[in-house]
Amino acid sequence: MDKETLQKLISRRIIQIREEKGISQSELGALCNFEKSNMSRIESGRISPSLITLYKISLALNVDFHELFNLEINK
Repeated sequence: MDKETLQKLISRRIIQIREEKGISQSELGALCNFEKSNMSRIESGRISPSLITLYKISLALNVDFHELFNLEINK
C-alpha cells in the first residue's frame, strides 16, 4: 500500500467516526485546537498527519487511538 492510499483510508475512517458521533468538521477542528482548513486537509487525505495529530483526533472523538486504524482495505 502506498502513502496516498493509507492517508485516504485513515481520512475516511476519521470522517466515519466523526459522522457517527454527530460532530461537524469545524467542531472536531476546534476540539483538537486545529484550524478548520487543517482539519479539511486531513479529512481529504491531502496531508499526512503525524502520530500526535492522530492521537489528538482520537481524544477529541473519544475513541481509542487504534480505532483510527481499523481500516477497510479492499484487496
